[in-house]
Amino acid sequence: MTEHHEAEFNTAQMTLRGMHDGVLFVNGNEESAANGDRVLKLFGDDEGPDAWRAQVERQPLTIVAYPEEFKNWEGARINGVEVFNVYTNARRISPITAFFDVLWSRRSYPSLLFALYYERPNESLKKWDQALTRSRATATAGNDAHANIGVSLRDSNGKTLAGIQLDPYEVSFRLVRMHVLIDRNKSLDQRSVLEALGAGHCFIGFDFLGDPSGFSFTAVSQGEQKIQGEEIDLHPDTRLQVRTPVSSRLKLFKDGKVIADDIGVSVKEFPVTEQGVYRVEVYLPQLGNLVAEKPWIISNPIYIGRFSWSSR
Repeated sequence: MTEHHEAEFNTAQMTLRGMHDGVLFVNGNEESAANGDRVLKLFGDDEGPDAWRAQVERQPLTIVAYPEEFKNWEGARINGVEVFNVYTNARRISPITAFFDVLWSRRSYPSLLFALYYERPNESLKKWDQALTRSRATATAGNDAHANIGVSLRDSNGKTLAGIQLDPYEVSFRLVRMHVLIDRNKSLDQRSVLEALGAGHCFIGFDFLGDPSGFSFTAVSQGEQKIQGEEIDLHPDTRLQVRTPVSSRLKLFKDGKVIADDIGVSVKEFPVTEQGVYRVEVYLPQLGNLVAEKPWIISNPIYIGRFSWSSR
């Protein structure tokens, strides 16, 4: 959970932290630079002011927010890019159209309303692919839940007389999720979650389309296996392996460009002959034209070959 930064008091420390009713909360801040650039900083503070000070002295996990508006790509020290934001996507919705859509189907299919307005974040993905030419960067998605999108009728005193809310929290938090890969021998805690996010051991799942649990994207070479976010040497036997829970359309990207596009597969192996940054997007065309061209899963990259970031 990231809260807007305030100079007078520590907003991150005032959010929920630690485990509550089986849910782990990790706290942080959304900060704005003088040029308007915004980043999410996750410190993982959970043990009083001294622990907070130690975290601040270390480099926090820093994620670019609103990458389509971000400017300081060369100078910023970043760990990731928020390539999709539910709130940003929802701002494109026409309130009048959405009002009648909600009346028609919200009671039975609240999450599927999102399918009408969800779009592949082309510009943000492009910015992320460009960032990967300079350094490693984890792709993340955020719900940016505000519970304030909708249509309402108010009297002269500002009292709400009637209205429909499009983004209640119980719907927003189910739309898109980060699926984090953590070693079974590690505990689920703030440290393990932030380490996994920083390392790129995670993928984005648009869960309203279906549960992507079981998706895997790995690289194999000389008997060695690597997962998302990791690097592996290039050898004649190097290959990428993808598994999905159901039959899907797979798009393989190398350095931001599609190099393979396969339909109707749940297991696929791609031989690799060139070093580069490889990632996968998964689609579900069987769900119909409304979402056929909108990704269900966006993986984080696997880095194949030894190369200097500054020379690419």
